[in-house]
Amino acid sequence: MRSLRFLVGLVLIAGTLSAQSFVTVRGPELIDAHGKPLLLRGINLGNWLVPEGYMFKFDTAASPRMIHGVLNELIGPGEAVDFWRRFRDVYITRQDIRFIRQAGFNSVRVPFSFRLFVREDEPSVWGGPGFEMLDRVVGWCREEGLLVVLDMHCAPGGQTGDNIDDSWGMPFLLTSPLSQQLTIEVWRRIAEHFRNEPTVIGYDLLNEPIPHFADTTRLYPLLEPLYKRIVAAVREVDTTHIVILGGARWNTNFQIFGPPFDRKAVYTFHKYWMPPEFEAIQEYVEFRDRWQVPIYMGESGENTDEWINTYRTLLDRHKIGWHFWPYKKLDATSCFVSIKRPDGWETIRRFAARPRVTYADLRANRPNGSDVTATLEEYLRNCAFDQTTVNKAYIEALGGKIPESR
Repeated sequence: MRSLRFLVGLVLIAGTLSAQSFVTVRGPELIDAHGKPLLLRGINLGNWLVPEGYMFKFDTAASPRMIHGVLNELIGPGEAVDFWRRFRDVYITRQDIRFIRQAGFNSVRVPFSFRLFVREDEPSVWGGPGFEMLDRVVGWCREEGLLVVLDMHCAPGGQTGDNIDDSWGMPFLLTSPLSQQLTIEVWRRIAEHFRNEPTVIGYDLLNEPIPHFADTTRLYPLLEPLYKRIVAAVREVDTTHIVILGGARWNTNFQIFGPPFDRKAVYTFHKYWMPPEFEAIQEYVEFRDRWQVPIYMGESGENTDEWINTYRTLLDRHKIGWHFWPYKKLDATSCFVSIKRPDGWETIRRFAARPRVTYADLRANRPNGSDVTATLEEYLRNCAFDQTTVNKAYIEALGGKIPESR
């Protein structure tokens, strides 16, 4: 009997230690594995698992499927598949993750598309590189001491109806039972997969749902009930991780929320291109204080270093964690590291911008295939961390530092 009690005690102790190793919630604060308040300070790994046209300097090919279409037209679908496999392998690597940590940051937000896991047109067909990619980055972060937020940037049916979610012009997710069920199932499987992984802080369920151009009167009341269904499915397999709920209207509107319905919920807002003053975040601070729940700024950036520094300082002053946007992009300063624009990139950019209504258009406007291949090869080489340019002023605006090794 004494041996049995001893074994039970060990199990209880192990369970307690396991629970303590996860980031959790205590009132309006995130609490780290050591029981201390945690402020997220990090960056979004944008464009890696959800390509965005502007990060390729494309004007009209804005969403992942549009960009994929351009590549298919330029080099053919077989070679395009190989390009995207290699792109995922070089765009974010262990070196990138190590650099983020050495620069003084504690976490990353990882945008992903549901299409990395399942086919929308055949929801019974599961597969793809989704878990491989997430396992890879979570493993690197675990080794380097970074925490991870998993962000469904592209949900079935589309939560925004714009290039951001790679959808079809409207936020059909909010009105489609089939898309909602697929979203719930994707999150259930992700939560089950990562339920024992303390490097993962939690699950950012829907990025920037319901845009201003949609029928907000009809759609706003549908968002929180959908969140509740997703959270219920997550809690069937994972009671430990945090769930992160974004406001409507591109993550800016918290008026759609009622009282908190999950004891480990965090509420996230995004703010771009506004005066970096308290009035810009006041409603979120008041929401936090009213309900005694954590809030967190999941995206901002694409601005001057001075603006970034002022806004970041404002968030720090009010004890609001943040992930700015983005880590890496082509030929830019408003990011941690910049990819050198390859020779010949303008030819690809012009092709992507031209009307391609007929097959005759495609044949008439396609640039020389060997030149395109050489340019894409150069682009992939330039994506590698040791080929990028560090934007020192941007990192310092976020309170970071440049490692001596770089």
